[in-house]
Amino acid sequence: MHAFLVVGDPVRRRILELLAEGERSSGEVTAVVRQEFGISQPAVSQHLKVLRDSGFAVVRAERTRRLYAVDSAPLQELDAWLERFRRPWTPRLDALATEIARGKRAHRTHQDDPGSET
Repeated sequence: MHAFLVVGDPVRRRILELLAEGERSSGEVTAVVRQEFGISQPAVSQHLKVLRDSGFAVVRAERTRRLYAVDSAPLQELDAWLERFRRPWTPRLDALATEIARGKRAHRTHQDDPGSET
């Protein structure tokens, strides 16, 4: 499955967000997703399977539990693809951040000056 189809689904994105915080059991993931999206346990399991099959998540067994974690390789591929779109904006955003910082400094200096009117 194409990577953007995988992360394009809001349920799978939420699962990835949960897994990004650390390894989670399938039960923990299911409880959160069922509460937030109102879908069945089999539906959550299907989303977990898609994430496993597409390489976005890995699973390991620990006794009777299945523990899921993010596999960052597919996310790094997405990030590399997105870089070409980010590249033209980076200098502009850096310049904007600089101007915002200058404005904040000027505002603080103006407020700290006892002779200034506020």
